[in-house]
Amino acid sequence: MAEQKKRPDKKPKRLKMLSAFAVLFMIIAAMAALTWVVPSGEYEYTTNDAGEEVRVAGSYHEVDKVITKTNTEVDSETGELIITKEVEKDHRQGLWDVVMSPIKGMAERLDVIVFVLILGGFLGVVMKSGALDAALGGLLKRMNGKEKWLIPILMTLFAIGGTTYGMQEETVAFYALIIPIMLAAGFNTMTALMTIVLGSGVGVLASTVNPFSTGIAADAAGVDLGGLLWIQGIILVIALAAAIFFTMRYAAKVKAGKYTEDAAVGATFKTLELDKVPENTTKRKLITTIFAVTFVVMIISLIPWADFGVTVFENFHAWLVGLPVLSTILGAGHNVELGAWYFNEISALFLLSAFIIGFIARKEFKEAGTSLTDVFIKGSGEILGVAIVIAVAAAIGVIMKEGAIQDTIIHWGEEGLKNANGGFVGLLAYLFYLPMSLLVPSTSGLASASMPILAPVADLVGSSKDTMVIAFANAEGLINMIAPTVASLMAGLALSGVSYKNWIKRTAPIMAVFAVISMVACFIMGAI
Repeated sequence: MAEQKKRPDKKPKRLKMLSAFAVLFMIIAAMAALTWVVPSGEYEYTTNDAGEEVRVAGSYHEVDKVITKTNTEVDSETGELIITKEVEKDHRQGLWDVVMSPIKGMAERLDVIVFVLILGGFLGVVMKSGALDAALGGLLKRMNGKEKWLIPILMTLFAIGGTTYGMQEETVAFYALIIPIMLAAGFNTMTALMTIVLGSGVGVLASTVNPFSTGIAADAAGVDLGGLLWIQGIILVIALAAAIFFTMRYAAKVKAGKYTEDAAVGATFKTLELDKVPENTTKRKLITTIFAVTFVVMIISLIPWADFGVTVFENFHAWLVGLPVLSTILGAGHNVELGAWYFNEISALFLLSAFIIGFIARKEFKEAGTSLTDVFIKGSGEILGVAIVIAVAAAIGVIMKEGAIQDTIIHWGEEGLKNANGGFVGLLAYLFYLPMSLLVPSTSGLASASMPILAPVADLVGSSKDTMVIAFANAEGLINMIAPTVASLMAGLALSGVSYKNWIKRTAPIMAVFAVISMVACFIMGAI
C-alpha cells in the first residue's frame, strides 16, 4: 500500500479586519433588507407644550409597504372611464436607496461634518506652528514619570462634560491634544481612545442634568428631573471609578510592553519625541494660549446655562446687541449667547482661531515655503475620512425612516412592556432600549420618539415613569460607547488608528460592568 503523502499544515486564514465603512454599509444593507419584512407603520402625532411634534401613545397603525394612488379620467373619444394606479410611496428600500442614504445622511449631519473639516484645518495650522509639540513636551518633562495620573484627571473632566451637557460629538476635537500626550508618555492610541470615550461615555450614561438625554426624556415622560439626580449620581460615581481603574490598568500593561497590536493602523497623530521638542518661544506660548482658550470657549458655549438659572451670558449678549454701532460692526445681532451655541457657531469659532494663529505664525509658514491656506486645506484633508464616516453612520437612520420601520419597532416595545410588572419593567425597558439606541443613535431623537409612548406604560404596570427615563439614559449611554452607528466613536477610531474589532475586544469587560451597574439601578427603580 502506497504511503500517503502528508499534506502540509495549512495555517488558518485570518479574516481581514473590517473597516468602519464596511461595518456601517453592512448595517445599512441589513436595515434595507428589514424594510422588506418588518411591517411598516406609523403613529399619529400631536404638538406638545414646547411646540414639538410627538407620537400619540396607542395610535400606532400599520401602513402598506407600497402605497398606490388611483387616478380616474374619461377618454375624450370613447367616453370610457379609465382607471390607472401609480405608486405614491414605496417603503421598501433597494440598492439605489442604500447608495443614496449616505448622501442624505451627509445632508442631515452637515453641521457636524463642516465642524470636523474646519477642526482638521485648525489642528493642521496649530501643529505646523510647533506650538503644541513645545507645550506638550514641556508638560511631560515636568511630570517626570507621573503621566499616568493624567488619565483619572482627564476622564473625570470628560465625565463632567458628559453628565452635564452630553459631551460626545464634541470630543472629536480633543484627540489632537490627548493622543500626542499618551504616545509621548509611553502609552498607545487605544489608551487615549479609552480616556476620551469611556470618560465622556460614563458621563452620558449617568446623565444627571444633561438636557439632551435625561432632560428631554424627563420632559417627554412628564417627570421631575431633580428626582433622578440621586440614582444617576450614584451610577456616575461607581461607573467612573470602574472606568478609571480599567483604563489605568490597561495603560500600565501597555507601559510594560503588552498590547502592541492595538494600534497597528497608523494614527493621524504621531509620537512626540521628547528629545526633539521645539523651543517654546513667546510666539508659540501665545498660540498655545489661543488654542486652549478656543476649547474653553467651546465648552462654555455648549453648556445650557439658562437651564441651570445662570443668565450672565444671556445678559451680556443682550447688552452687546444693545450697543448702537459696535453691535452692528461685530454682527452681535446675528449670533446667540454662549450656552445656546451649536456646531455652526463652534465651527466659526475654530475657523476664526485658525486665522488668528495663522497670522501669528505667518513668518514660520513663509520660511517653510507654505501658506495658511495650504496648511488649513491639508489639515482638513487629513481628517476627511472622519467626516465621511459621520455621513455613512447617519445613513442608517435615513433607511429606517424611509422604510417606516422605526415606529414599528417602538410599537413592539410598547406592547412588550405592557406584560411586565414590578422591578422587571425596568430591566425589560433597559433591554429594549439597547437595540433601539443602536438603531436610533440620536439621543434626543430617541427620547422624543419613545418616551411619550413608553413612560405611561410604566404607570400601567405599577412602576414609575422615572424608571423608563433611567433605563433609557443608561442603555443609550452604553450603546454610544460601542455602536458603529455612533459617529463620534467611529471618528475617534479613525483618528486613533484603532480598529473597531480591537475596540470591542478590549472594552468588552468594562462594558459588561457598566451593563450590570445599569441593570441593578433599573431593577431598583422599577421595584421602588
